[in-house]
Amino acid sequence: MKHDISALDVLLSRASTDDLEAPAPTGEELETILSAVMRAPDHGKLRPWRLLLVRGDARQKLAEKVVASMKRLDPDVPEKKIAKRHDRMANMPLTIVLGMHLRPEDKKIPLIEQELAVGAAGMNLLNALHATGYGAVWVSGDITYDPVLATELGFPPPHALAGFFFVGTPKKPDHETKRRPVAPYVAEWMGAPVTFAADKD
Repeated sequence: MKHDISALDVLLSRASTDDLEAPAPTGEELETILSAVMRAPDHGKLRPWRLLLVRGDARQKLAEKVVASMKRLDPDVPEKKIAKRHDRMANMPLTIVLGMHLRPEDKKIPLIEQELAVGAAGMNLLNALHATGYGAVWVSGDITYDPVLATELGFPPPHALAGFFFVGTPKKPDHETKRRPVAPYVAEWMGAPVTFAADKD
């Protein structure tokens, strides 16, 4: 089978970065990037992903809600940590909040498969951003699992958040990290349980 080398190179060169500046994608370009999310594998065609675009003045509002979440989850959270997270949320060119619209009552599609579909959608988003020359990083942390924050953003239980994507133009175009060898993470199954070199101390 022949492969599209340029597309494969995109996959092999992607790396996360939060060293970002304006511009972030807008308009038709952003719509095309977001369309890649719709191609994620999705058992049952539930399309359990939801995307919130946070830009302009809304970034400061998001930062305030995130800080409130941090303090709610940990009253003793260090001020330095608060300031860092507030700064990132308030100043990234674009933040895309990835939400999970879950259907736990669906007996055909297990909840974990719905969550995995959202994860696949997130990966498609990262790859599409990279393929169009933008940089991004997918961040989570304790605030991602705060049901109060999730509800404030439009995802009341049983729905939830899957993370925050910081998006923009990389300040350093050559931000790629060194590619790890694949061999330690691969084993050939011959009928008995396997071990992986990556799991050895």
